[in-house]
Amino acid sequence: MSTNRSALDQIHIQIQWNRLLSVVEEQAQTLVRTAFSTSAREAGDISAGVFDTDGQMLAQAVTGTPGHVNAMAASVGFFLEVYPIDTMKDGDVYITNDPWKGTGHLNDITVVTPTFLDGKPVGLFACTSHVVDIGGRGFGPDGRQVYEEGLNIPIMPLAREGVVDRGLLNLVKVNVRNPIEVEGDIYSLMACNEVGGRRLVEMMREFGMTDLGELGRHIIESSRAGMLEEIGKLPKGTYHNSMRIDGFENEVDLVGSLTVSDDGIDIDFEGTSGTSRYGINVPLTYTQAYASFGVRCVIGGSIPNNAGSLGVIRITAPEGSILNAPPPCAVAARHVIGQMLPDVMLGCLNQIIPDRVPAEGTSCLWNPVLLGGRGIVDGDYGNSRPFAMNTFHTGGTGARPGKDGMDATSFPSGVRNTPVEVNETIAPLIFWKKEYRTDSGGPGTYRGGTGQVMEIAHADGRPFAISSMFDRVIHPPRGRNGGANGATGKLYLKSGPSLQGKGRQTIPAGDTLVLEMPGGGGLGDPKQRDPASLAIDVRDGFVSEAAAREAYGWTEPQLVAGDD
Repeated sequence: MSTNRSALDQIHIQIQWNRLLSVVEEQAQTLVRTAFSTSAREAGDISAGVFDTDGQMLAQAVTGTPGHVNAMAASVGFFLEVYPIDTMKDGDVYITNDPWKGTGHLNDITVVTPTFLDGKPVGLFACTSHVVDIGGRGFGPDGRQVYEEGLNIPIMPLAREGVVDRGLLNLVKVNVRNPIEVEGDIYSLMACNEVGGRRLVEMMREFGMTDLGELGRHIIESSRAGMLEEIGKLPKGTYHNSMRIDGFENEVDLVGSLTVSDDGIDIDFEGTSGTSRYGINVPLTYTQAYASFGVRCVIGGSIPNNAGSLGVIRITAPEGSILNAPPPCAVAARHVIGQMLPDVMLGCLNQIIPDRVPAEGTSCLWNPVLLGGRGIVDGDYGNSRPFAMNTFHTGGTGARPGKDGMDATSFPSGVRNTPVEVNETIAPLIFWKKEYRTDSGGPGTYRGGTGQVMEIAHADGRPFAISSMFDRVIHPPRGRNGGANGATGKLYLKSGPSLQGKGRQTIPAGDTLVLEMPGGGGLGDPKQRDPASLAIDVRDGFVSEAAAREAYGWTEPQLVAGDD
């Protein structure tokens, strides 16, 4: 990094950096506002970023998910291996959903677009969106190989010099259950990068820039130095943590070690369980995405996310383990395992900075993929409207240092809950209940976030199917530092029978699906909880009086502000 810049030069380059951040945020907002599917438009299950011509990520949009962003950061390099930058032309657009070269499963489509200034390539924009359907068995963990999970698009051109490959789009449309939404989302991905490219060119002309070389070096070197400075404050050594989770056919052990040294952090998952026969396996890029995010939640969180800050966190996992599953392993539900990795990393860091680390939370999304139509459900579907819908919801997060956990909030993915009204508009379903789940948050000085309860039925009384990809049904989110565990999740029929946490199952005609989502673990001794905060919990229904007495030692009702 140059050390001979004047103060004015440093201000000037910082303005350029900030402007670049605004460019990628507008890029992301274009994707959200033009998307057809609820996963992008309502939940924000996307990523967007700008890269230099070597494929190094310079900036990412705040809008998006860590799994998409950090895996996308690696994916652009794979595109350049197939199509070097000097072979690209203005108007070219490239596409893939290869799980091992994109973001981990076939439902995520990644699009990469070069940007040209005066005929010269100066950068690349990339973006990812989770599409509602990609064919095959449908979004779920039931597949035994990736070939069963849907259409696999290799890294290839989507457009050449501005001419879209209609043959590719037609191939996609005839292989998916929601052709209009999927084709619309692909166009929104192209629009997203096109807007980013236009804004970058405007910025470069305004500042008289001919390339991104100096700015890119400053971003990467400054971010790398900032991360190393933060890591340097930690005691050197190797720290271990493990977590047992539900898995599919067998329980899964996630075993991690985190080594702090002068040149960064090295993470290894030696000892982790082997691959599953079902679609919960994780490609390495997705493992790296969420493991690095877990570290960055508490180390260097104020430092921008780019190739510099990510480069000092190095992650390996044994090939053949569930965290480095080779093709053709089934990977559709890789998020069920991968989203647990921040908690594994935080468990390592808790050994050296316990005052900065939250308790375990639900972590994996509780996204019921709901489907209806002939051949999909057991029983007569009649003339009801067929549908395939991925609705985004989750349980509670772990309690935080100095704060309770967040209720019914997605962490680490960061996606938003999908509004019930939207779900009922796009599918013949009725959501009879969506409310907080009493006593689900783990007791502690700071309480774990509460889960939620949802009840769903078919509007016409027909059977419908759920593709379950849930964890924390057997093993709860663990409390930390004296805090208690959160509640495990449940799914069952309102008529009584329990359902499995994994796989496709039919909700019989006239019955109702009930989801009780997990709560986050507590942090610290429950007996030390502030009495006024506990009284508010009881008043608002987050904690029952019985649980308040048993877990917290509450002895009598206490007035809170606003009570008479």
